[in-house]
Amino acid sequence: MKIIPGYSQQRAIELQAGIPVSSLHDFKSTAAYTPPLSFADEQKDSLAKIKRRVRLVVMANVAGYAGSMTGLYSAWYKQYPQSHFHTFNDIKEWQQMDKLGHIMSAYGISKGSMEIWRWTGIDRKKRIWLGGITGAAYQTVIEVLDGFSTEWGWSWGDIGANMIGSGTFIAQELAWDDQRIQFKYSFHRKSYNDASLNDRSDILFGKNTVSRFLKDYNGTTFWISVTPKSFFPESKLPAWLQFSIGTGAEGMFGAFDNTGKDKQGNIIFNRPDIKRYRQWYLAPDIDLTKIKTNKKGIRLLLDVLNIFKFPAPAMELSNGKIKIKGIAF
Repeated sequence: MKIIPGYSQQRAIELQAGIPVSSLHDFKSTAAYTPPLSFADEQKDSLAKIKRRVRLVVMANVAGYAGSMTGLYSAWYKQYPQSHFHTFNDIKEWQQMDKLGHIMSAYGISKGSMEIWRWTGIDRKKRIWLGGITGAAYQTVIEVLDGFSTEWGWSWGDIGANMIGSGTFIAQELAWDDQRIQFKYSFHRKSYNDASLNDRSDILFGKNTVSRFLKDYNGTTFWISVTPKSFFPESKLPAWLQFSIGTGAEGMFGAFDNTGKDKQGNIIFNRPDIKRYRQWYLAPDIDLTKIKTNKKGIRLLLDVLNIFKFPAPAMELSNGKIKIKGIAF
């Protein structure tokens, strides 16, 4: 007797005898049949996956926070003595460039945090609020460190700037599910023909590029980049094109003025002849998040790099004069 693959010997006899197949369990072994997951089972698996990812994100946040705080303390606070908690009005420092730095930092951290929470699979509003709160909370902890340092203090101006940065991010996500108005940053290291200014910069801002990147506002420009296509979707403008307004400041060799004192109160730097002034820029920009790619690694890289203003020609207004710069960064 010929055995038909997938059937029992009894069924093979029935088929050869012309008896029709009468039930599913006779078609192949029931042991080889795997029923599909029910909707309830799929939901259960999805929730378990979300919980696993949430735990990973929480642990990554704790580790990242601890590491960044340790690095920040070493780079910024370690060299200054501690004191009791106190407040400090620094609104007139550094031509308010430090306040723009707080806005930019809170905005960037909020955006990055939300994207991480998006990966977990939690619902849209939760990830938006968690991202925004993370940005503001991280900056607030830095403010607490300032409050216990003799060099600085808790600044309500800084707290307000943090709220603006995180609030701008949250508002756009809730309203548009997109960042049509983006805060960006650019930096170039400054050097001077005057040796005393280079020495003063080394004392105030450090000698290495990372320290200068964090502290030297003379080489920093903060930008607001707007995407016209997002507001006018019917336009023929490319989705990646942005227009930016930037602001910077120069001539700053002290927080409030260009003087410096040693620990005994003796004046060691006094340059009232150097004018402290603000700069304004108008320039095109590129929204790297709108560049299409199917590569996840490239997508992540472009999203991260988007916090930096793309180098481009710009019109500068400073000291009452307008000039064109071939590249502004």
